[in-house]
Amino acid sequence: MKDFKGRTAIITGAGNGFGAEFAKEAAKREMKLVLVDIEPGSAEKTLTSCKKMGAEGITLTYDVSLEENVQEMVKIAIDTFGTLDLLINNAGICMSGRIWELPTQDWRWTVDINLMSQIYGMHEVIPIMLKQGTPCHIVNVASVAETIAYPNTGPYNATKHAAVLTSETAQIDLQLAQANIGISVYCPGFVQTTLHHSQERRPERFKINDDPYYSSESYKVAIESINQFIETGTPIDSVGMLIFQAIEEEQFYILTHPIYNALIGGRIQDMLSGKNPDITRFG
Repeated sequence: MKDFKGRTAIITGAGNGFGAEFAKEAAKREMKLVLVDIEPGSAEKTLTSCKKMGAEGITLTYDVSLEENVQEMVKIAIDTFGTLDLLINNAGICMSGRIWELPTQDWRWTVDINLMSQIYGMHEVIPIMLKQGTPCHIVNVASVAETIAYPNTGPYNATKHAAVLTSETAQIDLQLAQANIGISVYCPGFVQTTLHHSQERRPERFKINDDPYYSSESYKVAIESINQFIETGTPIDSVGMLIFQAIEEEQFYILTHPIYNALIGGRIQDMLSGKNPDITRFG
């Protein structure tokens, strides 16, 4: 996919962070935008910035961890613009905590938004793209965490790993179908996004309850840890351009932090040699 002008992009989690940067880059390329976010008003702010670049678009306030919302999102996009050419599955969260302490509802929430929302999106969008027959693309946002098992982020690691494998399988299935649809999976390290504000976007069905974990010292430490990682991450500048260049070049794996390459390679070597996972991997 190299021609973007006048074509339609759906971007989830578009109200801030990566999603907002992707939207601005799409606007520069004169795409029509469907910007989706769970936080009321946030996607509208992004669209306002995009309109200053001359972009046309709409916003939707949806929780894309619910399949019916994804179905409605896609229907509105088609009803509004007639085609669907680019899907960026960006919405996601990060819950921190040790596996035996973190409430299972936080696991369910993480699975629903980090993995199932991407599956719902591809399930709804790919048949439309196949019917169109024109060059189309899907970007699934994952993380370098999918390869290196960071401590205390079990749900995040697991869902991002699953997102990469799902994307790989989709790529192979589309090749077998001789489809004109590309797939990319974005696997960044720590970047200065708003991922550490995930708690503020909890759906009602996953709201903080009387589970003792939420008032524990472990919870406090977990929050402080993810805050530090994100706030000291690399600047978000140029992320949008990076993604669209990868789309143009039909690049599947988008890795952004070479500093993690040794950890990625080391994990694979440990698997092949039969070495057990070990905290010393992280230095």
